[in-house]
Amino acid sequence: MSVQTEGTDTAGEPAVRKARIPGPPRGADRDSGSPSRRGVAAPYLLLLPALLATVVLLGWPLVKNGMLSFQNLNPRQLIQHLTEWNGVDNYKEVLTGSDFWKVVERSVFFTAANVVLIMAFGTLIGLLLARLGKKMRLTLLVGLVLAWAMPYIAATTVYQWLFAQRFGVVNWVLDKLGWHSMADYNWMGSQFSTFSVIVLLIVWQSVPFVAINLYAATTTIPKELYEAAALDGAGAWQSFTSVTLPFLRPFLYSTTFLEVIWVFKAFPQVFAINEGGPDRLTETLPIYAYVEGVGNQHFGVGAAISFLTILALLVITSYYLRMVLKQEEDEL
Repeated sequence: MSVQTEGTDTAGEPAVRKARIPGPPRGADRDSGSPSRRGVAAPYLLLLPALLATVVLLGWPLVKNGMLSFQNLNPRQLIQHLTEWNGVDNYKEVLTGSDFWKVVERSVFFTAANVVLIMAFGTLIGLLLARLGKKMRLTLLVGLVLAWAMPYIAATTVYQWLFAQRFGVVNWVLDKLGWHSMADYNWMGSQFSTFSVIVLLIVWQSVPFVAINLYAATTTIPKELYEAAALDGAGAWQSFTSVTLPFLRPFLYSTTFLEVIWVFKAFPQVFAINEGGPDRLTETLPIYAYVEGVGNQHFGVGAAISFLTILALLVITSYYLRMVLKQEEDEL
């Protein structure tokens, strides 16, 4: 950009001179030390420590586990420090066995039952929190946080005491209520009863996360929308379906996805209750991988099972990301 100014040369004739407005030197925008460039790089520099920790703590063990799944590693090889590569034999042994597919089916039903109950109770409690007064809401929030913050093994131990055969509180209460046959009932003696205790434990631990986050999501809904719906004659159910539910739908999708992953890979609760018993009938994929790998000392087979579990979780993750991207495209 230039500004023309008139002047007079030595001969007295008018002349036109160009006065340039000073600007940034050439190449300044390409300078790596410029504030704009530093501002662009700052987020990546802040993420770098977390990325490095993820690579070291998760990426490297995942690579080692993948390498181990292609090896024949039993006690003999472990003691003698031998590395015997056997290709995909471990995967063939796992995928052609009937036990693996029974465990997969059991894991899917176990995850589905837990997630449905968690989302149903968590949503109801979250909506209840939005309608309670301050004192009652605070009391309920404290109880939810305490249940959520309790360590897994501590909570599992409490449930083992509650459902103990001889001195359990649950059996004592049922006996007092008239179910005298439940006085010495062994809750860990069958597949259904053991899974019932585990499901109750996992639902109890997971509902606070859903309820608290859903309550936080309800606070972002503008009150003007409810007022407009009321002016249009909408009742409580119509206000929920036309105002509340559309706002909460993205949250419900993301929370359901997180709960599916969390329940699918649940290990301490299932193992600590009865170690996958009775007769290995309550083993899910993480328990099955541990029992086959560490318990039976077939470490290569256990690594293959755990790697297949990771692949299953990746498939679930890809499906969720595809759904989210499609939803964003529809919104655009």
